[in-house]
Amino acid sequence: MGGVRTSAETDAYLERNLEHWVEHGFGIWVLRDPDSGALIGRAGLRHILVEHTEEVELAYALLPRFWGRGLGTTAARACVTIGREWVGLPSVVALVAPDHAGSRRVLAKAALVRERDVHHMSRPHLLYRTD
Repeated sequence: MGGVRTSAETDAYLERNLEHWVEHGFGIWVLRDPDSGALIGRAGLRHILVEHTEEVELAYALLPRFWGRGLGTTAARACVTIGREWVGLPSVVALVAPDHAGSRRVLAKAALVRERDVHHMSRPHLLYRTD
């Protein structure tokens, strides 16, 4: 997911995310355990450039200790609903590393379909899209 950021890189990342909210009215949310308040991960929708085409990406990441509990699927489905029904997007995409089988299953359960192979952030990815 881009690796560990310096303090300056983290500040720039947070600023970009806040600007996205202001410009588009949606973005990335922090996910917390409702019982303990512990950080689980993040999920949301954001504009990205994929091979010179602007798309809205379903982005999510969970801390490994929360994998395998259905939380990624729940977050992904909620983001698709928000994007399609509340924001009115014609489609939502997701990018996943080819070898990340768990995320590929999450995207399939959230009704995204593999569309094509792409090169993103200097690495091969699979692009999934809502049908």
